[in-house]
Amino acid sequence: MNIVECIDVRKTYKQGNILIKALDSVSMSIEKGAFVAIAGPSGSGKTTMLNIIGGLDKADSGNVTLDGQSIEKMDQSALATLRLHNVGFVFQAYNLIPVLSAVENVEFIMLLQGISMAQRRKRAETILDDVGLSGKYDRRPAELSGGQQQRVAVARAIVSNPSIVLADEPTANLDSTAGKGLLEMMKQMNEQKNVTFIFSTHDQMVMNYARRLIHIRDGKIADDTVKEG
Repeated sequence: MNIVECIDVRKTYKQGNILIKALDSVSMSIEKGAFVAIAGPSGSGKTTMLNIIGGLDKADSGNVTLDGQSIEKMDQSALATLRLHNVGFVFQAYNLIPVLSAVENVEFIMLLQGISMAQRRKRAETILDDVGLSGKYDRRPAELSGGQQQRVAVARAIVSNPSIVLADEPTANLDSTAGKGLLEMMKQMNEQKNVTFIFSTHDQMVMNYARRLIHIRDGKIADDTVKEG
């Protein structure tokens, strides 16, 4: 079963008087439970692709289906609801709320979903234990290392059991040890809970971990490889 279907997706940006083709007739399918890296240099279109899959950006043309729902004609309210309940996001800059503790940051999505306080707290503490942050529930982002902050961001992304997690350059601000620890954790969640992960990256370590590697160059898919084993 495919969780993502993109057919003939095009996206153009205007910089001054110049039109830039961020995506030029891209088609791809991604199966549920996949661990996929979309790779390419800066400006290749990989982050644009991720944002369109997650409904953060809209394609100029083409069809995008996410978890069985066609999203290109959804209004902003419907897209927000889809993102809230179906998609987890992990951003390069962590995007944690500075005044909230680790456990409160993880709870935030469930608060928006209307889940009770007792259930929110229990699930948030359990997922923080899962990502190796037991005992750090009350730490604010400034009291955590970069690797720990990114683990909080991953916990927040997956605590509400989304169908898919989209991670934009998740290792970019981490050293190699913290990056490897984060990837091992996400790989384990993928294998044990069948969470679908799609990364945009130019980090070779992320590419090595991915079971499928899609290279984008100049807005087009240059290579699409599924690894053996």
